[in-house]
Amino acid sequence: MQSPIKDYALVSDLHTGALISRDGSVDWLCMPRFDSESVFAAMLGTPDHGRWLLAPESPTAAVVSRTYIHSTFVLQTHWKTDEGEVLVTEFMPVTDRRANVVRRIQGLVGTVTMRQEVQIRFGYGEILPWVSQGIEDGVPVLLAIAGPDALLLRGPRLRAADHRHEGTFPVATGAVVDLELVWYPSHRETPSALDIDDALDTTITYWRAWAASCVDDGRYTDAVRRSLLVLRALTHEDTGGIVAAPTTSLPEQFGGARNWDYRFCWLRDAALTLEAMMTHGFADEALEWRNWLLRAVAGDPEDLQIMYGLAGERRLPERELGYLPGYAGSTPVRVGNGAVGQYQADVVGEVMVALEKLRGHGITEDSFSWPLQRALLTFAENHLDDRDHGIWEMRGELQHFTHSRVMMWAAFDCAVRAVRDHGLSGPLDHWIGLRDGLRTEILERGFDHGLNSFTQVYDGGEVDASLLQLPQVGFLDYDDPMMLGTVERIEQHLLDPHGLLLRYRTGESDDGLEPGEHPFLACSFWLVEQYAHSGRLDDATRLMDQLVGYSNELGLLSEEYDAENGRMAGNYPQAFSHLALVRAADALQMARGETNPHESLAREEPETD
Repeated sequence: MQSPIKDYALVSDLHTGALISRDGSVDWLCMPRFDSESVFAAMLGTPDHGRWLLAPESPTAAVVSRTYIHSTFVLQTHWKTDEGEVLVTEFMPVTDRRANVVRRIQGLVGTVTMRQEVQIRFGYGEILPWVSQGIEDGVPVLLAIAGPDALLLRGPRLRAADHRHEGTFPVATGAVVDLELVWYPSHRETPSALDIDDALDTTITYWRAWAASCVDDGRYTDAVRRSLLVLRALTHEDTGGIVAAPTTSLPEQFGGARNWDYRFCWLRDAALTLEAMMTHGFADEALEWRNWLLRAVAGDPEDLQIMYGLAGERRLPERELGYLPGYAGSTPVRVGNGAVGQYQADVVGEVMVALEKLRGHGITEDSFSWPLQRALLTFAENHLDDRDHGIWEMRGELQHFTHSRVMMWAAFDCAVRAVRDHGLSGPLDHWIGLRDGLRTEILERGFDHGLNSFTQVYDGGEVDASLLQLPQVGFLDYDDPMMLGTVERIEQHLLDPHGLLLRYRTGESDDGLEPGEHPFLACSFWLVEQYAHSGRLDDATRLMDQLVGYSNELGLLSEEYDAENGRMAGNYPQAFSHLALVRAADALQMARGETNPHESLAREEPETD
């Protein structure tokens, strides 16, 4: 049995991330990048698929507390046994240009016997490495090699036991024992030992300096700061690419097939992350992402994809790993993502909205960035009448999704603003015509006057939580009667018994899969934003408190939440959930009339040209 999703902590070095369970097991780690093959995959299988356990041996061992050192991703776990107490500090050093995990054990009280168990499995748990042990500079080392990959573990001596290595060692009061696991290409020299004290100080200093820009967000300051830290932790330091999550195939439906690989960069998710970062003063990160975008989508606009690899890779073929039993028996386990070949008409709009906000913050366009945006607009125009798969990556019949059409409208609205407000070049009258034509079409076919609601697809009767984004991009006001009617219908049809919002009714929508999934947390945060901007402050606060309460003790959120059973679902931690939390907190602060140093995320109603 794997640990509950909520019991996992993330540590990150801005290149990859490890998930460490509450009982001290590194159950998921890909090296050297988020999207590399895993070296520990017990989270999707069993310990035989790879893990690194470190915990007190005593059966009386219990976790007293588990926290991050303030404003960092340095994890500290305080263990207590009948024999004594220890503090375990775990982190991935940043800025050292190597892929490694450090685990430091400090004796606090008495003498605690610690147990270590290491099962290294390259290739998503499939490849058993050749393992040898030796001594380097008086320190025992364990070396595992298979093909191009090598892992070196420095620490107390281990013994071989049935394709794993295990051992125990005492930690007395005042003693410090350090373990370092480092990945390197197997054809290179073994990396030298790390200066653990220096690496720890550097890592704490880095995270705290980065988080220092986070200003007071009222009652949700801690949740906002942690969310922004998560977004940074999921950003690749070199390329600027932002992964949707560091995991694959954590189920949206336990025991079901809604299991996807999220270790890639969706243009939509990254654009929304950019907005959250930029609104909170992280201009450097915003520029990093813009530069990543320019590189990723460069080329023929007709080759535009909805998602890319961390460095802009285009080929992300989806395949199933049949030998992995999946998290909670949820199969198939997938790596790669078949949605890479989908057409999602909303993506250009989300990118254009994010880049417009960059201009609003005073970031000027260069000789590359604006021509590329014009190319994206040409792509959108060439596909103006095409049906698409929608924001939720439906694998059923193509449709005209209302949300997608509104985001196309937003793309041309941003183009109009770029020319009119920022003096950039472009066919203003032509873009005005395309924008206004889309608006007329959306109001005629995407809004059902009998239902008094916008609909999921043109001429349909279902609603979709993505419709809550219509006022976010300025298509209409939050308190417009058409929007209020839509919210009422969303509440009637998509709220679950616990007050959480489903994306859409899977039994009534053709998404190509068996019905059933849990509420998508980002959608509920969108509802908080809608409530806050339309005068329902009490409802907004109640729902916000409920949602923030679903984060674990470390402030991390998954993609979805199963309130019936009190458990997280979907990939974790999820960028979309955390960026939506930031938006919702900003909306509440504005609605309360509190001093807010950030600009509004709501855009003005467009003028009629």
